Amino acid sequence: MIKKFLAAVLMTISSAAALAVPFGSQSVLVVEDGTGKVLFEKNASTVAPIASLTKLMTAMVVLDAHQDMNEPIEIEKSDVDMLKHSSSRVPVGATIPRRDVLQLALMSSDNRAAAALGRTYPGGTEAFRAAVKRKIAALGMSQTVIEEPTGLSPQNRSTAADLVKMATAASNYAEITRITTSSDHLINIKGREVEYHNTNRLVGAKGWDIGLSKTGYTQEAGRCLIMRVKAAGKNATMVLLNAGASSVRLLDALNIRRHVLNDQEPVATRAARSPVAASVARAPRLRAAVGGPRIKASAGAPRVKATAGGARVKASGGRARAKHVIVTRHRRHR
Repeated sequence: MIKKFLAAVLMTISSAAALAVPFGSQSVLVVEDGTGKVLFEKNASTVAPIASLTKLMTAMVVLDAHQDMNEPIEIEKSDVDMLKHSSSRVPVGATIPRRDVLQLALMSSDNRAAAALGRTYPGGTEAFRAAVKRKIAALGMSQTVIEEPTGLSPQNRSTAADLVKMATAASNYAEITRITTSSDHLINIKGREVEYHNTNRLVGAKGWDIGLSKTGYTQEAGRCLIMRVKAAGKNATMVLLNAGASSVRLLDALNIRRHVLNDQEPVATRAARSPVAASVARAPRLRAAVGGPRIKASAGAPRVKATAGGARVKASGGRARAKHVIVTRHRRHR
């Protein structure tokens, strides 16, 4: 009896600690994989724009069609974003195998690549929309509407609860899990090998066991994230919607791992093994600011500052790091 009582008390304290964490994302849902147990919830039924989280649905529908993944796809002018005028490192006229186009859409969240996947779907764009609608219904995503393949439209809307269903389904596609957990990939663009990177900085970071990942951003949707992780013996899916900055989204993910999943690894050990996470893990100080909290890291760690265009990172040195920052800032809507 005493052991059961102590266990109940510890669970209550743990739950209280999780609820006390000030998550910056407007909607948060963390669900234990396999059991479906809700570990943390905040506004999980609120309908909101989902930005590039859409691309997980795009990928599933494309893979369901069993198209030739080696078939070359030419990026056309019609694939260029005329709604948000987002940038892309995939030039018009480039011819790329469908497999690499899917890689660009998921890992680097490239909008031209996603648009090309929808355009070249059997039967064209209208057939693609119909297939997406059928997939949404099949997954029981009753609060979800997806009108186009990129997520640039604010009419692509869902809830954290529905997106957990989408993430669970997407995790059953080996190609999607492989691509979204790749930190970088070389793709031949017009005879030149070009390196592309994952939009989620936690992918590939030491100490993080990630089974699925997708980021999203538009002005209407804020910073969004879907991620399946393993921590402290738990496998869980987290959905974060409408964070004010990339730094807020990152801090929420770290807090979920630490407080909700009870990963109590010492901070010093985690920082040593995970340089990417060290900017937030070393007891950051939070101050309220427009667009989300500003995070001031301790000496020796990268400085993360919330800005209108997302997080700006100033590294301690190294040309390779500076190059990565430039590439990251280049992708505005993802």
